[in-house]
Amino acid sequence: MKQFAVIGLGNFGFYLSISLFRKGHEILAIDKNPEIVQSIKDKVNQAVIADTTDREVLESLGITKVDSAVVCIGSIMEASILTVLNLKDIGVKRVVAKAISETHSRLLYKMGATDVIFPEKDQAISLAERLHSPNILEYLPFLEDYTIFELTPPKNFIGKALKEINLINRYGVQVIAVKDTINDRLNMVPTGNFVMKDSDVLIILGPKDSLDKIAKIIS
Repeated sequence: MKQFAVIGLGNFGFYLSISLFRKGHEILAIDKNPEIVQSIKDKVNQAVIADTTDREVLESLGITKVDSAVVCIGSIMEASILTVLNLKDIGVKRVVAKAISETHSRLLYKMGATDVIFPEKDQAISLAERLHSPNILEYLPFLEDYTIFELTPPKNFIGKALKEINLINRYGVQVIAVKDTINDRLNMVPTGNFVMKDSDVLIILGPKDSLDKIAKIIS
């Protein structure tokens, strides 16, 4: 079990808090709005009404003990930036912050944010990839110019071994896992002798430009 502080309980912060709590983690949820805090208090370990732009308030919450603090204040840049600065000043080691623009992102990093996320941007890119290529079930940015995505094998892949399809040499992508949708089992790092079934989903790592090549082949 880990300890997380989630600051800003809009839709993203609200559901992040609940999801982490359901996975067995200890959650401190924080927002300035009493109604929002009231609505989540029975769904997390602790819910607090607080202004996190005030450093003394943050210190009084004992927030330095958490494994990570997630700043989900997106719409008010000043509050987001001050909160990140305060968290770093009081010694929180890992601070993840939500950004609404590239400028906001750069400022958050300058204030000491460990990671910066763009939920709306990432969701939009993922949806665009799934609409563009129906066989792409999920799309996850990984590193710059690389991605991890789930692929429903086309009919001509079924019954063939991974080494026959030879994705790594033909497209420069690596099958890092195969998920059996019937048994809900995950085969990590399958060998070249793994034979695909129509119930399998391939989890692939590779350059983003290779995704377009594969999409054209399977469409």
